[in-house]
Amino acid sequence: MLIKVRSASQASENEVTPRGLFLSRRSIMAGGAAALALGGTGVLPGPALAAPFQAPLTVSPKDPKLDAQTPMKSATSYNNFYEFGTDKTDPSENAGTLRTRPWEIAVDGEAGKPTTFGIEDLLSFPLEERVYRLRCVEGWSMVIPWVGFPLAELLKRVDPTGNAKYVAFQTLADRSQMPGLKYPVLQWPYVEGLRMDEAMHPLTILAVGMYGETLPNQNGAPVRLVVPWKYGFKSIKSIVRITLTQDQPPTSWNRSQPREYGFYSNVNPEVDHPRWSQATERRVGEFSRRKTLPFNGYGEEVASLYAGMDLRKNY
Repeated sequence: MLIKVRSASQASENEVTPRGLFLSRRSIMAGGAAALALGGTGVLPGPALAAPFQAPLTVSPKDPKLDAQTPMKSATSYNNFYEFGTDKTDPSENAGTLRTRPWEIAVDGEAGKPTTFGIEDLLSFPLEERVYRLRCVEGWSMVIPWVGFPLAELLKRVDPTGNAKYVAFQTLADRSQMPGLKYPVLQWPYVEGLRMDEAMHPLTILAVGMYGETLPNQNGAPVRLVVPWKYGFKSIKSIVRITLTQDQPPTSWNRSQPREYGFYSNVNPEVDHPRWSQATERRVGEFSRRKTLPFNGYGEEVASLYAGMDLRKNY
């Protein structure tokens, strides 16, 4: 089995909180993707959560600098997913109505081979575990072991044209499944976007699981974006459409409050939110605050994407 080695910029061991519920790493190495494709919604009553992955999974070797992972219970009960409510506990309490099978993502726009991918197609990509820091624009953070694959691998299959400069994403918007849509918190459906080089960067992944288990509904099941050097709202959940575009696409929070939420929204401790400092963050499960790292600690890998740009003006 190919072993992928994490870069030094990924989260470090002294930041981790042990998770007693974490399944054995060995148990997620066996089986076939078909078993996962036939799984449920990833939300079960009580302490039980999603079923273990039954797909071949590339897992990086233990890194002494790896952050301690946020407990799974915290990561699945403290969420922003406004389609299910604006309180942090609303998604875990309300997202059981989300139906994640069947599921399709239409990939179109500036693509030579526009394709609609079913969830079974997504699960056929080689899956791997990525432990990433997650930094919310609100000033809190987590460390989460995602299961997924590089977004670039999906985009390559649709043969982007030379006009594809940006990638636009859209979340499901179904009032029968998402009770939060009845409130005009944002203009629905939720939309996000990346520049093409950001989307093709190897750190950018589509996640279909976390903690070695299928992705819970409240965390964006069955498939979400994870862009670890940007604030968490850029990592759009429950994706149903990906469109390659020539022009910069609109994004939900920028469209709602452009002064507060820029298109790029790279984690930058030197650029404060208009209503609070971004210099420090509170890791969920910890009492004290810690310094926020530029690009959330991934500057070595991604700073070159923004060479020559004014990252205050292009927030």
